[in-house]
Amino acid sequence: MLFEQIATGGCQSYLVGCEATLSAVLIDPEISQIDRYRALAARDGLHIRYIVDTHTHADHFSAAKPMGELLGVPVVMHSASPAPHAGLRLDDDDLLIVGELRIRALHTPGHTRDSMCLVVEDRVFTGDTLLIGGTGRTDLPTGDPDQLYDSLFGKLLLLDPALRVYPAHDYKGRGYSTLGAEIADNPRLQKRDRAAFTLMMRELSLAAPTHMTEALRTNMTGGKTVGQLLAEAAAQVPHIGMAELSRRLEGRPNDLLVLDVREAGAFQAGHIPGARHLPRGQLELRVNDEIPDPTMRIVTCCEFGKISTLAAATLRQLGFMRATALDGGMKTWRDGGYPVEP
Repeated sequence: MLFEQIATGGCQSYLVGCEATLSAVLIDPEISQIDRYRALAARDGLHIRYIVDTHTHADHFSAAKPMGELLGVPVVMHSASPAPHAGLRLDDDDLLIVGELRIRALHTPGHTRDSMCLVVEDRVFTGDTLLIGGTGRTDLPTGDPDQLYDSLFGKLLLLDPALRVYPAHDYKGRGYSTLGAEIADNPRLQKRDRAAFTLMMRELSLAAPTHMTEALRTNMTGGKTVGQLLAEAAAQVPHIGMAELSRRLEGRPNDLLVLDVREAGAFQAGHIPGARHLPRGQLELRVNDEIPDPTMRIVTCCEFGKISTLAAATLRQLGFMRATALDGGMKTWRDGGYPVEP
């Protein structure tokens, strides 16, 4: 078996390949690592046949949908997954055949309703069901401590204790454990009584994951993250630097319009001299009245340079093909000592 473990902070994803056929599966991919996954597969001559998410992640952005589309292969999840982009759904004990590898799915709800573990040869990929020295939390949407108890003590921990445990998260760089080591030393697994275990899980009082709502929204529906929207917009529009814009404004050109897309209070507190105000939320409705000449060169600006990039992309979609965005925002403009008028 060919094997690669890829860490993104505490998130872990895995490229698992059949040495005889060079077929492979990618497990729990993270969106910022797409190019790396492709490079690793190319390095080893692997053909990725399936993209698998062990559950609906709430703490990072899954690359399953874009990777599936990019490679033209199925996204695999449990049958209880809400994700519409999951083209192949597994039930308990279903096998995923990857060359000569046989990957067995175990439905292990508790962290989420659609959680599953994957057993292949000498290892088990446990998602967030079982972590090294811990377990997945049960206080997020569709989590259930009673179901996690059953998944752990009634299914996962009954497997061969020599199996290596590869979870979807490891924040201490330990790489892997074994089921036997977790049974012996994992503090949460010492609560072998159902009532004691479920009480412990209900009283954990953990902070919500960063970007939880956005992660759930995008991972459950296949929608886009804010980062993706910004990256796509940035790829569609050119930008202009602070010094270049300042120099051009000194010449008082007739065909250059600085369009400030912040809200009224921010605009009135200080803006680039001569800028026109049109809030981003009103752009589509008012642009034809505010900017009757679609050939005009427009430079959008906002406070930090992100909303203005979205605004410039929208303007180009609406036919204002000379729209650009200021590289940076009003904060950078002010910090650079450029002129501001009330």
